[in-house]
Amino acid sequence: MEQHVLHTLEYDKVIAMLSDQASSTLGKERARALVPYTTLEEAQLAQQATAEAAAVLRLKGSVPLGGIRDIRPCLQRARLGGMLSPQELLDIASTIHAGRRLKSFLLDLAEAHELPLLAGWAAQIDGLRPLEEAIKQCIDEHGEVVDDASVELRRIRQEARSLEARIRERLEQMTRSASYQKMLMENIITIRQDRYVIPVKQEYRHVFGGIVHDQSASGATLFIEPEAVVGLNNTLRETRLKEEREVERILLRLGAGVAEAGASLQTNLEMLGELDFAFAKAQLGISLRATIPRLNDRGYLRFKKARHPLIPQAEVVPIDVELGKTYRAIVITGPNTGGKTVSIKTIGLLSLMAMAGLPIPAEEDSEAAVFSSVFADIGDEQSIEQSLSTFSSHMTNIIHILNAMDERSLVIFDELGAGTDPAEGAALAMAILDHVVERGARLLATTHYSELKAYAYNRPEVVNASVEFDVTTLKPTYRLLVGVPGRSNAFAIARRLGLSEEIIAAARRAISEEDNQVESMIASLERNARTAEQKRREAEALRAEAEELRRQLEEERNRFAEEKNRLLEKAEEEARIAVQLAKEEAERIIRELRELQAEGAAIKEHQLIAAKKRLDEAVLDLDEEKVKKQKPKAGGAGQPKAGDEVMVHSFGQRGTVLEQTGEQEYLVQIGIMKMKVKQDELSVLKQAKAEPAVRYPAVKARVGNVKLELDLRGCRVEEGLQEVDRYLDEVLLAGLHTVSIIHGHGTGALRKAVHDFLRSHRNVKSFRLGGQGEGGVGVTIVELQ
Repeated sequence: MEQHVLHTLEYDKVIAMLSDQASSTLGKERARALVPYTTLEEAQLAQQATAEAAAVLRLKGSVPLGGIRDIRPCLQRARLGGMLSPQELLDIASTIHAGRRLKSFLLDLAEAHELPLLAGWAAQIDGLRPLEEAIKQCIDEHGEVVDDASVELRRIRQEARSLEARIRERLEQMTRSASYQKMLMENIITIRQDRYVIPVKQEYRHVFGGIVHDQSASGATLFIEPEAVVGLNNTLRETRLKEEREVERILLRLGAGVAEAGASLQTNLEMLGELDFAFAKAQLGISLRATIPRLNDRGYLRFKKARHPLIPQAEVVPIDVELGKTYRAIVITGPNTGGKTVSIKTIGLLSLMAMAGLPIPAEEDSEAAVFSSVFADIGDEQSIEQSLSTFSSHMTNIIHILNAMDERSLVIFDELGAGTDPAEGAALAMAILDHVVERGARLLATTHYSELKAYAYNRPEVVNASVEFDVTTLKPTYRLLVGVPGRSNAFAIARRLGLSEEIIAAARRAISEEDNQVESMIASLERNARTAEQKRREAEALRAEAEELRRQLEEERNRFAEEKNRLLEKAEEEARIAVQLAKEEAERIIRELRELQAEGAAIKEHQLIAAKKRLDEAVLDLDEEKVKKQKPKAGGAGQPKAGDEVMVHSFGQRGTVLEQTGEQEYLVQIGIMKMKVKQDELSVLKQAKAEPAVRYPAVKARVGNVKLELDLRGCRVEEGLQEVDRYLDEVLLAGLHTVSIIHGHGTGALRKAVHDFLRSHRNVKSFRLGGQGEGGVGVTIVELQ
């Protein structure tokens, strides 16, 4: 992409705004180096990074980018074996910590949200915690090497502090001495050239001996190191030199660690720069209220409510434009200062921004094209040095564009053909436009030549456009009207300013009839365009209102569905509890009857009646409705007889008819219980195959011996299966229909073998694991046919 074009379309100003959004020097450099991509894959990848960064900012509001430093010079010096300063090492530790914090932030967020690019960059950041800790253990936050950096440094500094204390003690003795005080200018101890001295009056210099290190401006005061502390000061100086050498050794050791981690640190810097740059693009989009456009390589662009990013948002007028599908060229005509140049620069600049992976200030669902190159000839580019006229300068640039463009280029011409004879300029402009369109490039052009107003009507690939002008206020509205050519407003403006109608009429007569018809046609087109725009706005408002109503109805429907589900869940929970209670009550009744049977006592009639009543009370209303539906219709199954298998609806259990005890009453065996049941509570499931007299004693004989459960715990698989086979035979002979097999938990082998056996048994109707209160998975409930 030519730098001249980027400057002409003010792309460099957008890049300056982008650079200001970056948090680090690395991000700012990456932003300043950004140029538009010319392949769809590169542009889409850049836009994806921007979209992911924008998603992170929407979710979290901010990103931890603080603490990143430009440590590249430090790394270079460390690789060469140079010594790094404490502050440089602190910058390295700060950058390591910032990278690890940003990595953790993004990878945690990527677990719940799709961030393939950002997470991929973050994953490449090396934590380098040992190096950071080594630096922070040796250097404090003020950039000073601490005593604990090494054992030797601690010893040296302790020795130095001890020497300083001894020196101060001797000098303080002198300053406090009455005989010395009159010889001193002040009773203080100070330092000159890293040695402790006292201020002595000039005339008493010989009293103290030692070394004179400085004197006052007047010469009346000498800063003397007394002979009594010269030796101690010398020792202290040597200790300080040892300290400096030890500090240098520590810094060199840390620098060697930095050099060893140089490759990882370099990778960290590259990834941090990319991440900072991505979030700078997203922040720019937020500040411009911009969106991420779709991209294509077909030369098609559609900007909805596009705004120039450098014009204040309160002042800019959005434009709608589409290019590259129905038509490949837009020719904007009309008078100067109407906003034509701003329109084409907006389209060109937004195209460059989209190609660079930046969000564009336009509404959602906008689409941009990735061009192989963008060319622009805009403004007065007269070259004094080359002694070129305005026309010559423009024509030189246009010739360069015509030679360099291809079918994937975007070409922008401002005031094409200006600066020469109008007739020749208009003809030349039309020829240039024809050449660009024939080459297949996309074209935006402005002109004030009236001859070009009819140009687009004769070419299906070219469309006219104009910038709206408000005759009432005598100001342009800057709204782009595609499909309507610009017209001269000179007569309307003159009339508004007070020019007489007689002069205006004379001027109008001077214009050819054909020109007047064209102006009338354009005025009609403008009126139609305004009417269509008004209708479009009204339709848009109605559509928005309909969308709002639809949204409200959808919310109401969702609320209704949620309430319905909540009520159903509540009803199901209440029913489940009620059924559980009824089930527990039935189990208690059966348990009591078993206990009576185990005690050997005969179950009396009144006990059965009482148990039946309690079972009736445990049945839910809903179950009663179900029972009613299951009752036989009159005359459906006929009269039960002894030996018939029947369903006792009041208990929901199967049983066997033993005998008829009354006109509408039968004695029925249900498991171990015998009870009298009315005929309307019975329905015949299976009629007896043998005489009742033969079957009844057999059932009666087995009932008292067969239990309702079989305990297999402790049995091997083979033994257990034999017990199950024998038990089922006894159960069938006893006329029982529901029994329990206790196999326990264990390894599950016995349970699996029992289930496989039951699955193949011809008399087993169904089986299931026990529920709550039935033994759970340690028990299998079997229902027999």
